[in-house]
Amino acid sequence: MSPPHSATAEPVADSRLERYLAHLRNERRLSANTLSAYARDGRTLQALAAGRALEALAVQDIRRFVATLHGKGQSPRSLARVLSSWRGLYDWLARHREVGANPCNGVRPPRAAKRLPRTLSPDEAVRLVSLEDATTFGIRDRALFELAYSCGLRVSELTGLDVGHVDSATGEVRVTGKGAKTRIVPVGTHALAAIGLWLARRQSMVKPGEEALFVGRAGRRLTPREVQKRIKRWAAAAGLDVDVHPHMLRHSFASHVLQSSGDLRAVQEMLGHASIASTQVYTHLDFQHLAKVYDAAHPRARREKAGKKG
Repeated sequence: MSPPHSATAEPVADSRLERYLAHLRNERRLSANTLSAYARDGRTLQALAAGRALEALAVQDIRRFVATLHGKGQSPRSLARVLSSWRGLYDWLARHREVGANPCNGVRPPRAAKRLPRTLSPDEAVRLVSLEDATTFGIRDRALFELAYSCGLRVSELTGLDVGHVDSATGEVRVTGKGAKTRIVPVGTHALAAIGLWLARRQSMVKPGEEALFVGRAGRRLTPREVQKRIKRWAAAAGLDVDVHPHMLRHSFASHVLQSSGDLRAVQEMLGHASIASTQVYTHLDFQHLAKVYDAAHPRARREKAGKKG
C-alpha cells in the first residue's frame, strides 16, 4: 500500500516553495539577490526535512534543523536570517490554509557572541588627543578630542554642546544624551585648558547668535560627520595604525577609568547608560587587560607557553 500523498512530501514541498518564490517575485517584487537567498533557505529546509511534508514538521524539528546548521558552522546571524525565511514561508502557507501552526514561532537562533568594543591603549589615547597643531582648527580639534576622551561623550553629545554647558570654575560639563536626559560629567584639567585656548580662537570665526561650543568653517555648529573625518586625520598624524572613530574615545575612556577605579556604577553614570548591563561590557575589556598582564608576568603562564612551543 502506497503512503498518503502528504507523507511523500518532497514534490509537494517543491511545488509550495516555487509558488511562494513566485509570490515574492511577482507580488512583493523582491530583488534577485533576496529571492536567491529565500530559494536557498527553502531548499535547505526541504533537505533537512528529508522527505517529510512541511505540515508534518513541528517546533522540535525546526529546533533540530537549526542545531544541525549551527553544528556545521553557520553563524547565529546567518541562522537568524534562515529562521526568518522559513517563518515567512510558513506564514504564507498558513494564509492559504495549507499548514496549521507555524513551527518556527518560538524558535530562536543561538546567541551571537558579544563583540567587544575596540579601544585605544592609554598611551595611544594620550598621543592622539595631545597632538600639537597651532592652527585655529587644530586648536579646536584638540579641545574636541580632549573633551571626548576626558568625559566619554558620544559624538552627538559633543556637537550638541553650547558654550554655556562647560563650567570651567567647577570643572564640569552639562550633557544632553539619549532620550533628552541631562547629566553632569567632570572634565579633566587638560580638556579644560584646551577648551580655554579654543574659546579664545572661536570668537574670531563664530557667526552672530551661534551658541555651539564647536563650530566649523562656516561659523556654525560642527556636524558629527565632520568630527568623524577630523579624528581620522588626527589618528593618521599621530601615527596610529588603527581605524579610529569618535566612539572609540568613549570606549577608551570607559575602559581606562574602569581599569583604574573598578567603579562600574560611576562609569555607568558618566557614560549616561540607562542600564548597568550596557556598561558591563567594559568589565570584559578590563579582564582582557588583566589576562594579558597575567600571561606576560605569571611564572606558570610563562612555563605553559614555553611547554606549548616545545
